[in-house]
Amino acid sequence: MTYHLAIDIGASSARHILGYIENGKIRLEEVYRFEDYLKNENDSLVWDIEKLVREVKEGIKKCEKLGKIPATIAIDTWGVDYVLLDENKKELLPAYSYRDNRNNLIQNEVSTIISQEELYSKTGIQKANYNTVYQLYCDKKSGKLENASYFLMMPDYIAFKLTGEIRNEYTEASTSNLINAYTRSWDNEILDKLKIKKEIFNKVSQPCTEVGALKGFDFESTVILAPSHDTASAVAACSVGDNGVYISSGTWSLIGTENPEPVLSEEALKANFTNEGGINYRYRFLKNYMGMWLFQSIRRDLKKQLSYDEMMKLAMKSESFEIIDTNDVSFLAPESMIEAIRTYLKNDGLPLDVLLNSVYHSLAKAYADVVKEIESISGKTVDIINIVGGGSKDKYLNELTARYTGKRVIAGPVEATATGNIISQLLYSKEVDSLEEARELVKKSFDTQTI
Repeated sequence: MTYHLAIDIGASSARHILGYIENGKIRLEEVYRFEDYLKNENDSLVWDIEKLVREVKEGIKKCEKLGKIPATIAIDTWGVDYVLLDENKKELLPAYSYRDNRNNLIQNEVSTIISQEELYSKTGIQKANYNTVYQLYCDKKSGKLENASYFLMMPDYIAFKLTGEIRNEYTEASTSNLINAYTRSWDNEILDKLKIKKEIFNKVSQPCTEVGALKGFDFESTVILAPSHDTASAVAACSVGDNGVYISSGTWSLIGTENPEPVLSEEALKANFTNEGGINYRYRFLKNYMGMWLFQSIRRDLKKQLSYDEMMKLAMKSESFEIIDTNDVSFLAPESMIEAIRTYLKNDGLPLDVLLNSVYHSLAKAYADVVKEIESISGKTVDIINIVGGGSKDKYLNELTARYTGKRVIAGPVEATATGNIISQLLYSKEVDSLEEARELVKKSFDTQTI
C-alpha cells in the first residue's frame, strides 16, 4: 500500500490525513488533529509557529507509530499569511495573523501609491484589508522588512522546516495580491512602487512538484507541493464542469467558478471578485465570505455548551430572521460575535434562535447574490452548485442555499481540501495520469447528497 500524507491546516484547526488508493477508490484516514495556534501577544493576534511546526512533526511521527509510512507529504493552509526569515534563515517574529488590526488603516496609504484599479488590473485579487500586500507594507513601515532575506507563506514555511528547502508555491502566492495574473510570477512593478525589496521572493513553483526530502525522521519521504492554498486544494477535488459553482465551506465560505483565464473587467473589480491561482494554471474566480467562523465564534461565546447540530436545530425552529452583511468588518475578530451581531442589527435583546437563523439566511442569500454576479460577469448559466468542506455537513444551510439560489445543490465531499491535497500527490507519483482522471476518481470514492 502506498500512503500519502495531507497536512491540512485551517485557520482554527489542523489535521493529518493519510490517503491511499484501495479497490479503485481513494481512502482517507485521519491520524492526528490539533488546534489553538493563534494567540494574543502584546495586544496583537499572532501565529504560534513553534507550536505549528511541533504539532506538524508530531503528526508525522504518528504515521510512523502506525506503521503507515507516507511516500509523499504535502501541506496546505489558509492564505495571505507568511513568515519572514533573516539571512541566516532565522524567523523574524512575530508572524502576524490576518485577523490582527494592524492592517485596518493601511489600505488608504497604499492606495495613494498604487490605486486599487491598477492593483486589480495586474493581479486580479479582491480588495481586503488582510491581503499580504498590506501586511508587507506594514512590515516595511515598521522596519521589520529591512532584516528579511526570505519570504515564505505559511505552507512554504512549514515545508521549509521539514526539508530545509525554500519554495514559493503558486496558488498560495496568488492570494498575496503580488502575483501578476498573466505571468503568474511576482509583479516587480508593484514591489518597486511600494519599495518592497524583490530579493526576498523566490521563483514561483507549481503544485505537484518536489520541495525536497523529509529531514529529521527515521524514515524516507518526499515533501511535495500541493495546491497549498487550502481552497485551491478543495477546488482541485471538485468536478462541476465549466458551468458549475463551488462553495468551499469552512471557516471562510469561498464561492466561485473555475476559469481558464483571469477575469479582470471593470465589472469584476466593482463586484470585488478575486482571481486566485488553481491547479494546472486554472483560475479560481470567487468571492470570500465569512462562513463557519460566525458559528464557531457564536459557539465560543456560548462556552461550547451547544453543539453545532443543536445550534442548527435551534435556528430551524425560528420563523424570524434578519439579514446581515456577513463580511462586515465588525465580525472579523470581535470579542463577542453574539454582541457584534446584536449591535449590527441594533437589537440588544435579539433572541439566540433568531440570531442563529439570521446568520443562516444571510449566508445563503450571500451565496445566491454571488451566483447571480458570476452569471452576469462571466456570461455563464450556472446549472449546479457543489458545496464541499466541513460546512457541507450543515443540512439547513444546504437547503437554504438551494432555496435562495434556485439551483441544484450537491453536498460533499466533506474532506475536499485533504482530498485535493492527496490528488496532487497521486499526480506527482503517477498513480493517476491527469487532473480529469483524478476528479473522476473522487466522484467514485465519496458519497455526496443532492439537495
